[in-house]
Amino acid sequence: MIMTKCMTRDDLKGLIRDIPDFPKKGIIFKDIMPLIQNKEAFKCAIDLIADRYAGKGISQVVGVEARGFIFGAAVAYKLGAGIVPVRKKGKLPYKTHEVTYDLEYGTDTLQMHQDAIVPGEKVLIVDDLLATGGTIGAVTDLVKKLDGDIVEIAFLIELTFLKGKERLKGFPTFSLMQF
Repeated sequence: MIMTKCMTRDDLKGLIRDIPDFPKKGIIFKDIMPLIQNKEAFKCAIDLIADRYAGKGISQVVGVEARGFIFGAAVAYKLGAGIVPVRKKGKLPYKTHEVTYDLEYGTDTLQMHQDAIVPGEKVLIVDDLLATGGTIGAVTDLVKKLDGDIVEIAFLIELTFLKGKERLKGFPTFSLMQF
């Protein structure tokens, strides 16, 4: 087993790069790539998230397209859980449930396989970023359709000024870093 001293949350936060005017003018994009490309930082971030759920009986981790797959799969592996991908419409090959939700300009549709979660199964939802909460709100609807027990919703980053937690009332949330 390789043992590393984990970086502090402030150290991890320092690896998040601001990209102004991406994907459009006026937005400051929080780029996680420097963190995930740093092997020590990535391991620490995964450990800090996964260790929170050790012994909680999580059997499925729901990872949200696309960067949520990176964190969700690693957390699932560490917890000894399965990984359930939530994808955009038309990307999953089997029978799906879907939910359409509002975006700033238009709508989007997410899908999950109909057999991805057994009723009552303990589920952790993982994504890289909580912004307005629209996407994760849709994901909770998919998990509820399958009668999954949402233990918590975990994020690498939360943009607190966008108040995404307000859309997720009734669900416990955790964010490793806040901006």
